[in-house]
Amino acid sequence: MNILFINSIGVNKLGGGEKWMVRAARGLHKAGHKVFVGGKKGSEVLQEAEKAGVPTRIFNIRADIGPIMTWKIARFLKAEDIEIMVCNLNKDVRVAGLAARIVGKPVVIARHGIQLAGNKWKHKVTLTNLTDGILTNSITIKKAYEGYGWFKPDHVKVIYNGIADKSGVVAYDFSKDYPGKKVILSAGRLSDQKGFDDLITAFATVSHKRDDLVLVIAGKGKLEDELKAHARNLGVEEKVKFLGFIENVDPLMKGCDLFVLSSLFEGMPNVVMEAMAVGKPVIATDVNGARELMNDGETGIIVPAKNPDILAQKILELLGNPEQMAAFGKAGEARVKSEFTIPAMVRQLETYFQSKLDEKRKTGH
Repeated sequence: MNILFINSIGVNKLGGGEKWMVRAARGLHKAGHKVFVGGKKGSEVLQEAEKAGVPTRIFNIRADIGPIMTWKIARFLKAEDIEIMVCNLNKDVRVAGLAARIVGKPVVIARHGIQLAGNKWKHKVTLTNLTDGILTNSITIKKAYEGYGWFKPDHVKVIYNGIADKSGVVAYDFSKDYPGKKVILSAGRLSDQKGFDDLITAFATVSHKRDDLVLVIAGKGKLEDELKAHARNLGVEEKVKFLGFIENVDPLMKGCDLFVLSSLFEGMPNVVMEAMAVGKPVIATDVNGARELMNDGETGIIVPAKNPDILAQKILELLGNPEQMAAFGKAGEARVKSEFTIPAMVRQLETYFQSKLDEKRKTGH
């Protein structure tokens, strides 16, 4: 198959959806398909695709309407005989999806790692007329979309994210930085979505009862100064460490004692999967995908979002039970290896894309 992934996310952003796109593109490329990743000039997603050995193209989609860009993409679709086009953002669907309809051949798939479409007429018009399917990684999102009543049966497909084998990861030695301390780790963009203010509030409660803990946060974002001020106001400034952007968090994951996700919303939380893959116990907020990835009470603990009191309570309980932490880590690693591998994801993508191609050829549209 000839496949184009389009992702017009900001040039300095590389979140879970972008990482998924690169993994999927690389996996399909290695499987023998002709694959391209398109995005903004200089974007991190294009840089990561190039590192992964996937050909890239520059498509500077900046708004919902772009006649020149639509024309440029249409020319590319025809020249490369693209059969499947996977779009990330809603504006990608509107600009590139229109190009596909003009050309008449590619199957258009919208990929929603988080809920990108509300029950609004503009989303209905776009997603029913410019896509042949929606691909998501969460049953929660699938059910929400189906509840709108817009789509034909099976228009929304769930394929879980795949993750690379982490058995060779070498743990970072936190003891040289924080001797005698247990490390609670979290990672992600420093944005409202990730709920780091709640995590810092919970940590302040925990640290007043235990003096052997440090909270390490890997990530960058516009809220860094605000979050540092929050830690300072709570008296834990010296115990909350901001590492900035870390390209490879795997060693940190494996070296920490406990991983915590405090997000207010997600699609399928990749960082939780990554922590489980290296055998770490996880406490995660009850966001989309968490219960599909984790078995609450078996591979980790799920807590309500925006409730730092309960989060603090569960952190204290789990840190006080080393045997339970070890059991969670072992069970989580086993679950990832059995359910969330990249080869399994790629095989499912191949099957899904081929079924959509067959459907389009059969119906003629």
